[in-house]
Amino acid sequence: MATRSDELSQLRERVLELPPEAAGEIAALKNRISQIEQQLRCEISAWDHVQLSRHESRPYFLDYVPRLFQHFQEIHGDRGYADDAAIVGGMGSFDAQPVMIIGQQKGRNTKERLHRNYGMPKPEGYRKAIRLMKIAEKFDRPVITFIDTPGAYPGIGGEERGQAEAIAHNLRAMARLNVPIITVVIGEGGSGGALAIGVGDRLLILEHATYSVISPESCSAILWKDQEHAQDAAEALKLTAHDLLHYRVVDEIVPEPAGGAHTNWDQAAQILREALARNLEAIKNVDPQVRIEVRFQKFRRMGEFSEL
Repeated sequence: MATRSDELSQLRERVLELPPEAAGEIAALKNRISQIEQQLRCEISAWDHVQLSRHESRPYFLDYVPRLFQHFQEIHGDRGYADDAAIVGGMGSFDAQPVMIIGQQKGRNTKERLHRNYGMPKPEGYRKAIRLMKIAEKFDRPVITFIDTPGAYPGIGGEERGQAEAIAHNLRAMARLNVPIITVVIGEGGSGGALAIGVGDRLLILEHATYSVISPESCSAILWKDQEHAQDAAEALKLTAHDLLHYRVVDEIVPEPAGGAHTNWDQAAQILREALARNLEAIKNVDPQVRIEVRFQKFRRMGEFSEL
């Protein structure tokens, strides 16, 4: 994999060095680059996807907001306890259409990570999220959510304030929401902490993002009593975008720039913009009761199995 990556870099340098009149050779080199990129995509393991979904330079929710939306105005607090910085949300415009935007936010440095609680929302974060969705419903605005969390905050404070109840309430409320809901997994999608803002009409996932009931490390700790089998657990969990599409957990895979979204934030956002626009257009004029029923059945089908 490393050898092909080196070859890819060398081919790109050659394309830049060639004069415009060498059109035939340039076309051949670009075709070879495309072939290598496809091979690299096929060779990436589930564990590689996990590492890419956690890449420290990967764009987070607040990196996408200015690239996708206009006139974003953040709304704070759950009107009950506090404002959880791990979940950010507010009003904005998407291609001139008013929408409600909600996402989980990680931090880039130690100070930001502590402020955002490493992207692990507390109960007040989920209560803020559903409060914003209810506002969206009141003003008939579509909801777009961005998932990027290793999971809900597991601390004593969260449990004391009703973490499980907050997540369960969100699942029920989102299932009944009258407005269109599009959800995008942009990085890690971990357990109920991700699902609490993930019940939507369309579930999109970036090419190298992951979505799973448990992290590979935690799965390894349970099954093998250590974390040394995390790579095996990643394969068994079927947490990659292609696995999830195969099992009909997600509706669409959003391609990323070559190498991953962290290599080109603007390009990643532009690709995502096109996917969001296409999916929003497909569901925004559907009768609300029909949309709710389809949404309900979509999640009821997940996890079905048959015995031979």
